[in-house]
Amino acid sequence: MKRQVAIEIISLLFIFLFVYAAVSKLFDPDKFRLQIGQSPILTSVASITVWFIPILEIAISILLAVPRFRLTGLLASFGLMVMFTAYIISILQFSEDIPCACGGVLQSMGWTTHLIFNIVFILISLSGITLLGRTIKKGASDHSAVNL
Repeated sequence: MKRQVAIEIISLLFIFLFVYAAVSKLFDPDKFRLQIGQSPILTSVASITVWFIPILEIAISILLAVPRFRLTGLLASFGLMVMFTAYIISILQFSEDIPCACGGVLQSMGWTTHLIFNIVFILISLSGITLLGRTIKKGASDHSAVNL
Protein backbone atom coordinates (compact mmCIF):
# COMPACT_ATOMS: atom_id res chain seq x y z
CA MET A 1 0.00 0.00 0.00
CA LYS A 2 2.81 2.45 0.88
CA ARG A 3 4.52 1.62 -2.39
CA GLN A 4 1.36 2.43 -4.35
CA VAL A 5 0.94 5.76 -2.53
CA ALA A 6 4.57 6.67 -3.28
CA ILE A 7 4.07 5.81 -6.98
CA GLU A 8 0.94 7.99 -7.07
CA ILE A 9 2.76 10.93 -5.44
CA ILE A 10 5.72 10.61 -7.82
CA SER A 11 3.38 10.47 -10.81
CA LEU A 12 1.47 13.52 -9.59
CA LEU A 13 4.71 15.46 -9.05
CA PHE A 14 5.74 14.84 -12.64
CA ILE A 15 2.26 15.56 -13.99
CA PHE A 16 2.23 18.88 -12.15
CA LEU A 17 5.78 19.73 -13.27
CA PHE A 18 5.24 18.86 -16.93
CA VAL A 19 1.75 20.35 -17.31
CA TYR A 20 2.81 23.53 -15.54
CA ALA A 21 5.92 23.87 -17.73
CA ALA A 22 4.04 23.02 -20.93
CA VAL A 23 1.19 25.45 -20.27
CA SER A 24 3.66 28.21 -19.40
CA LYS A 25 5.46 27.64 -22.71
CA LEU A 26 2.28 27.36 -24.75
CA PHE A 27 0.82 30.59 -23.32
CA ASP A 28 3.78 32.53 -24.69
CA PRO A 29 5.32 30.55 -27.57
CA ASP A 30 7.06 33.64 -28.99
CA LYS A 31 8.97 34.16 -25.76
CA PHE A 32 9.84 30.45 -25.63
CA ARG A 33 11.02 30.55 -29.27
CA LEU A 34 13.15 33.63 -28.54
CA GLN A 35 14.77 31.95 -25.53
CA ILE A 36 15.46 28.76 -27.46
CA GLY A 37 16.84 30.85 -30.33
CA GLN A 38 19.46 32.32 -27.97
CA SER A 39 20.80 28.86 -27.19
CA PRO A 40 23.89 27.90 -29.18
CA ILE A 41 22.62 24.31 -29.18
CA LEU A 42 18.96 24.74 -30.16
CA THR A 43 18.98 27.75 -32.49
CA SER A 44 18.57 25.68 -35.66
CA VAL A 45 15.61 23.70 -34.29
CA ALA A 46 13.86 26.45 -32.33
CA SER A 47 10.70 26.50 -34.49
CA ILE A 48 10.18 22.75 -34.02
CA THR A 49 11.25 22.66 -30.38
CA VAL A 50 8.82 25.41 -29.35
CA TRP A 51 5.92 23.00 -30.02
CA PHE A 52 7.60 19.61 -29.60
CA ILE A 53 8.72 20.04 -25.98
CA PRO A 54 5.35 21.18 -24.53
CA ILE A 55 3.46 18.53 -26.50
CA LEU A 56 5.90 15.89 -25.27
CA GLU A 57 5.48 17.10 -21.68
CA ILE A 58 1.69 16.84 -21.97
CA ALA A 59 1.89 13.41 -23.61
CA ILE A 60 4.11 12.11 -20.80
CA SER A 61 1.67 13.56 -18.26
CA ILE A 62 -1.15 11.62 -19.89
CA LEU A 63 0.91 8.41 -19.72
CA LEU A 64 1.55 9.06 -16.03
CA ALA A 65 -2.15 9.66 -15.35
CA VAL A 66 -3.21 6.30 -16.78
CA PRO A 67 -2.13 3.45 -14.47
CA ARG A 68 -1.73 1.02 -17.37
CA PHE A 69 0.86 3.32 -19.02
CA ARG A 70 2.46 4.69 -15.86
CA LEU A 71 5.73 2.74 -16.18
CA THR A 72 6.14 4.05 -19.73
CA GLY A 73 5.40 7.54 -18.41
CA LEU A 74 8.00 7.20 -15.66
CA LEU A 75 10.59 5.93 -18.13
CA ALA A 76 9.77 8.83 -20.46
CA SER A 77 10.00 11.25 -17.51
CA PHE A 78 13.42 9.88 -16.65
CA GLY A 79 14.57 10.21 -20.27
CA LEU A 80 13.25 13.75 -20.64
CA MET A 81 14.81 14.88 -17.37
CA VAL A 82 18.15 13.33 -18.38
CA MET A 83 17.96 15.19 -21.71
CA PHE A 84 17.10 18.47 -19.97
CA THR A 85 19.96 17.90 -17.53
CA ALA A 86 22.43 17.18 -20.33
CA TYR A 87 21.29 20.40 -21.98
CA ILE A 88 21.85 22.37 -18.76
CA ILE A 89 25.32 20.89 -18.35
CA SER A 90 26.19 21.87 -21.91
CA ILE A 91 24.79 25.41 -21.37
CA LEU A 92 26.92 25.76 -18.24
CA GLN A 93 29.94 24.92 -20.41
CA PHE A 94 29.09 27.69 -22.92
CA SER A 95 27.50 30.54 -20.98
CA GLU A 96 25.32 31.20 -17.96
CA ASP A 97 23.88 34.30 -19.64
CA ILE A 98 21.53 32.32 -21.86
CA PRO A 99 17.98 32.64 -20.48
CA CYS A 100 16.25 29.49 -19.34
CA ALA A 101 13.54 28.43 -21.79
CA CYS A 102 11.58 26.82 -18.99
CA GLY A 103 8.11 27.97 -18.16
CA GLY A 104 6.78 29.87 -15.17
CA VAL A 105 8.60 29.87 -11.84
CA LEU A 106 11.24 27.44 -13.12
CA GLN A 107 12.46 30.20 -15.40
CA SER A 108 13.58 32.24 -12.39
CA MET A 109 16.05 29.56 -11.27
CA GLY A 110 19.72 29.96 -12.05
CA TRP A 111 21.34 27.28 -14.18
CA THR A 112 23.11 25.62 -11.23
CA THR A 113 19.91 25.56 -9.17
CA HIS A 114 18.07 24.17 -12.15
CA LEU A 115 20.72 21.47 -12.54
CA ILE A 116 20.22 20.40 -8.91
CA PHE A 117 16.42 20.51 -9.37
CA ASN A 118 16.69 18.25 -12.42
CA ILE A 119 19.02 15.78 -10.70
CA VAL A 120 16.53 15.52 -7.83
CA PHE A 121 13.73 14.78 -10.32
CA ILE A 122 15.91 12.20 -12.09
CA LEU A 123 16.34 10.45 -8.74
CA ILE A 124 12.60 10.72 -8.08
CA SER A 125 11.83 9.16 -11.47
CA LEU A 126 14.28 6.32 -10.79
CA SER A 127 12.55 5.72 -7.45
CA GLY A 128 9.18 5.58 -9.18
CA ILE A 129 10.46 3.20 -11.85
CA THR A 130 11.95 0.93 -9.18
CA LEU A 131 8.84 0.96 -7.01
CA LEU A 132 6.47 0.38 -9.91
CA GLY A 133 8.71 -2.33 -11.34
CA ARG A 134 8.65 -4.15 -7.99
CA THR A 135 4.88 -3.75 -7.80
CA ILE A 136 4.41 -5.16 -11.28
CA LYS A 137 6.83 -8.01 -10.59
CA LYS A 138 5.10 -8.80 -7.27
CA GLY A 139 1.70 -8.72 -8.97
CA ALA A 140 2.92 -11.08 -11.68
CA SER A 141 4.37 -13.52 -9.14
CA ASP A 142 1.19 -13.35 -7.04
CA HIS A 143 -0.84 -14.07 -10.16
CA SER A 144 1.45 -16.97 -11.10
CA ALA A 145 1.09 -18.51 -7.64
CA VAL A 146 -2.70 -18.43 -7.96
CA ASN A 147 -2.55 -20.25 -11.29
CA LEU A 148 -0.39 -23.09 -9.96
